[in-house]
Amino acid sequence: MQYGLTDHQDMIVSTVRRFVENEIYPHEQHVERSGVVPPDVATEIKKKTIDAGFYACNFPEEVGGAGLNHLEFSLVERELGRGSMALTHFFGRPQNILMACVGDQRERYLLPAVRGERMDSLAMTEPGAGSDIRGMLATAVRKGGDWVLNGTKHFISAADHADFVIVFMATGVDENADGAKKTLTAFLVDRGTPGFTIRDGYDSVSHRGYRNMILEFDDCRLADEQVLGAVDGGFAVMNTWLYATRITVAANCVGRARRVFDLAVNHAAEREQFGQKIGRFQGVGFQLADMVTRIDAADFLTLASADRLDQGLLANREIASAKLYASEMLAFVTDAALQIHGGMGLMSDLPLERFWRDARVERIWDGTSEIQRHIISRELLRPLGS
Repeated sequence: MQYGLTDHQDMIVSTVRRFVENEIYPHEQHVERSGVVPPDVATEIKKKTIDAGFYACNFPEEVGGAGLNHLEFSLVERELGRGSMALTHFFGRPQNILMACVGDQRERYLLPAVRGERMDSLAMTEPGAGSDIRGMLATAVRKGGDWVLNGTKHFISAADHADFVIVFMATGVDENADGAKKTLTAFLVDRGTPGFTIRDGYDSVSHRGYRNMILEFDDCRLADEQVLGAVDGGFAVMNTWLYATRITVAANCVGRARRVFDLAVNHAAEREQFGQKIGRFQGVGFQLADMVTRIDAADFLTLASADRLDQGLLANREIASAKLYASEMLAFVTDAALQIHGGMGLMSDLPLERFWRDARVERIWDGTSEIQRHIISRELLRPLGS
């Protein structure tokens, strides 16, 4: 791994950071207070992203994307992490799993998503099955030549804007030496399909305006052409294309932490108490030192895991470490920054209380901290036969 960015990578960072500062920051307070992204603002962000050549930058050039590698895309996500997730959503990074599309699916789903003409959402989580993917109760069964889907998904991000949803359903049982395990299949489901309902989810304290939705399937019939990947091959599709999503969470956490740190260090350099700047007090200065050290460590962990993927190396443990450390680092940094600001840190006049609330969900979604620790320990022990 190289230490330091190339000129091209510096350009990516500076371009995306300017975009976030100019196009995202000005709308954050309105979204925070209303819980809604105005449609005209969403449209304008998407248009400007397309014009800048960054829409679907996580897709290869052969399908119309910018063709960024994992490291470069992590830099993009790091800078987007500085802004409101409800707004940066319209910067447009469709699910890479759409690369599994074949035949007519490419014209119907993949290419329109890359061009920004259709938006997607990914649905796996259920009320009774969060991290336990094989515990899914929602099913798809063959009836009369179609697939019939029944069940409920919840905590589905961005489904309020989605033109179609990529949904995983239980479709069978695999009998092996370890016992019976459910098999999963991915489906492409268009908004408006009979038997498919998208309704409002829950009010969350984290990432206001970036809404979670509930998806209900009631005898929703789909043709074979809407199976993404192989029947009962959901885990293979997942492991191929959703493998690196945890890097995105880690990168977002690093970007948000750096914005929070900038607020804290500037405040410490300007605020006076007892006749001197508070940054000169060891209790504050040492906190700043700990904050920036953890941020840098999380940054290097994240970029190193992305670089391993670019080299074609296995990176499951490294990605889990990055997601675990970066999300827990963000909790520490937002809390410390709020403490440095004192009572004003809790006031909505400053964005710190928002960052503090937003930080909490990062240790839960895309695999809890406990799941990441399980992955790390499993990867360490497996080669030893344990």
